[in-house]
Amino acid sequence: MSGIQTHFADDDLADPVSVRRAIRSGAFTGQTAGMAPGYTQGNLAILPADLAMDFLRYCQRNPKPCPLVGVSDTGNPMLPTLGRDIDIRTDIPSYNIYRNGELTDTVSDIKELWQDDFVAFIIGCSFSFEQAMVNDGINLRHLQDNLTVSMYVTTLETTPAGPFRGGTVVSMRPMTARNAIRAVEITSRFPHTHGSPVHLGDPTEIGITNLTRPDWGDAQLIEENEIPVFWACGVTPQNAIRLAKPEICITHTPGSMLITDLPSQLDSRLDD
Repeated sequence: MSGIQTHFADDDLADPVSVRRAIRSGAFTGQTAGMAPGYTQGNLAILPADLAMDFLRYCQRNPKPCPLVGVSDTGNPMLPTLGRDIDIRTDIPSYNIYRNGELTDTVSDIKELWQDDFVAFIIGCSFSFEQAMVNDGINLRHLQDNLTVSMYVTTLETTPAGPFRGGTVVSMRPMTARNAIRAVEITSRFPHTHGSPVHLGDPTEIGITNLTRPDWGDAQLIEENEIPVFWACGVTPQNAIRLAKPEICITHTPGSMLITDLPSQLDSRLDD
């Protein structure tokens, strides 16, 4: 798997605590698709407290692209409601730093950037339902080819809140029509990680003019017997943040998520 810089047991890649430990130590710096199957992965947005309430409203008004799974206390980088010993400053493989809406840096930890007024938001990620599709026999090309899933800004407008607004970002997975129907059934069971697709088929209907040029991630081959299937994506807040232009905001880099101890299905239960 890409991103592994030292060797550790494959079993450790299935355990969220072990994966976070590898990320925190710098042993893993890549994208997290396929890691810790059965556990919820999350997108990150960190904002100063004076923007936190507006951003919370934005997420609540747009639950499909922005399903909240956790919010930190102001100034506290720990997230005990999401798992054991989660430190949001170190436990994501890489972070994007935005200043006044512009991406200015990408770093492997944010200890030196952390502020006493920061609030961290964790938003459910579609990586969490991918294992369920794989278990059902649905091939996911980005996993097969070790790519980051393709992501696009669309003309599906979100409901604004304060300075936050903009088009929904979607992730795309090529599938046969039969698998697409099955994928709708499977992912509808994961409402806290985007749920069922927002669009199937013709990408121009949602404002995407060129599938070979995603806004984030890697382009994927679509075979003649396949259609593109689009899910709302947790990168949507990054698009809203770009338009809102806060003095500072910190996000995950697309594809590099926080892996929590929460089960990926709401009706699942963690083992003792």
